[in-house]
Amino acid sequence: MELDIKRLIPSFDNNEPKNVLEYSFIGKSVANAVYEIEATPAPSIEVKYTDITPTPEPHYEANILDIDFKSIISNEKNKTLLDMHKYFSSVVPTKKNEYTGIFKGYNLILITAEGFSPYAISPELTPTLYKMSTEGFVFNNFYNPIWKVSTSDGEFVACTGLIPKSGIWSFSRTGKNYMPFVMGNQFKNLGYTLKAYHNHSYKYYDRHISHPNMGYDYKGVGNGLNIKKTWPESDLEMIDVTAAEYIGDKPFHTYYMTVSGHLNYSFGGNYIARKNKSYVKDLPYSDTSKAYIACNLELEFAMKSLVKKLEAAGVADKTVIAISPDHYPYGLPKENIDELAGHKVEDNFELYKSTFILWKKGMDTVIIDKPCSSLDIMPTLSNLFGLDYDSRLLMGTDILSESDPLVIFSNRSWITDKARYNTASNSIEYTNGSKTDSNYIKEVNRIVSDKFKYSAKIIETDYYRKIIDSK
Repeated sequence: MELDIKRLIPSFDNNEPKNVLEYSFIGKSVANAVYEIEATPAPSIEVKYTDITPTPEPHYEANILDIDFKSIISNEKNKTLLDMHKYFSSVVPTKKNEYTGIFKGYNLILITAEGFSPYAISPELTPTLYKMSTEGFVFNNFYNPIWKVSTSDGEFVACTGLIPKSGIWSFSRTGKNYMPFVMGNQFKNLGYTLKAYHNHSYKYYDRHISHPNMGYDYKGVGNGLNIKKTWPESDLEMIDVTAAEYIGDKPFHTYYMTVSGHLNYSFGGNYIARKNKSYVKDLPYSDTSKAYIACNLELEFAMKSLVKKLEAAGVADKTVIAISPDHYPYGLPKENIDELAGHKVEDNFELYKSTFILWKKGMDTVIIDKPCSSLDIMPTLSNLFGLDYDSRLLMGTDILSESDPLVIFSNRSWITDKARYNTASNSIEYTNGSKTDSNYIKEVNRIVSDKFKYSAKIIETDYYRKIIDSK
């Protein structure tokens, strides 16, 4: 400070410019000089404030129905049902979100594709499926676990959002249950045209019982679906003979269970593989792998035809197409799966990594990295279409919600956003920098166990009929 004051005195440096402030310090103490500097009022500056009101975070309600669990619990005498009421009332529901209702009033075509997988998709051979899988909602971590009753259970999971009960045909078993959350029954309440088709025997896996119970006018080979009887039958032919039955001015929801991608994968015993052999003959794969791709080309041809029909009717931009496999192609030997993947596929998790196509013509691409599975399809679609459902009463969750992800496998292994737990090896692999947490493992194991338990009880007790007014 002393040096600063000296530099303000004219005699200190004759080369420095002089100003009014310099001369005001002559004859004054350092303390007084400093005081006068500090006490000199600063020139006034006009400050203008802009009234910026932060945008409030949107408030999203829970996806639940008006169920008075408190009253129901107080009046319940049955111990099994009482336990179920207490469990479901304690489940944290998923909330509505920015995607809620974006497809409200649109048409929906839902397809369970036999033996389909990402290995069957390529820009050269399957441009329609490639476009759908890369331009709609793109789920980079979608898994398609296999269950005990392979195709039927895979179909059941995607359609109901429930885990199949071991030891029974869950779809057949629920054929007389009240199933209010399946897509058919939800759209039925909105006056949609409802159709379901399967291009094999209409009675196979008792679909003539389960599918009408989901609200559909159902046809298969033998009860109204008139297609050439081959093995397997043609997905393309199924689309071509049925599309006119529902495409029109009235909103529609259609469900297809395909069969062209079915095993065995050979050019000798598989009609569809032989039919499409010329398209795959130059691929650098074994005949078995070529036959698998040839089978799935029929789904490509079917989707190409379907999109053209929707465009011709002027409803393509108002129709959502959702496609998921029933299971990974287990009829394809593991060495052929490795061949198509280009590496040895890990068989507890990666083997079941698959594709879920959710697409509408003209929509913006949305990339989803969150782990998810076929169990989450039904609640995700319900939210996108703005349908009324209760997220507490399902085993899957809306993928697009902020809920914590959970992928469950039939052996009770699981994947979350923090870890992968392998029951086969009793090992845990932490991801995203997460640290070892034994309590976390126990908690997720408990959640998984509860989902298996209470999903089975929903099937056994016809629980939805008891908890929701079905009149």
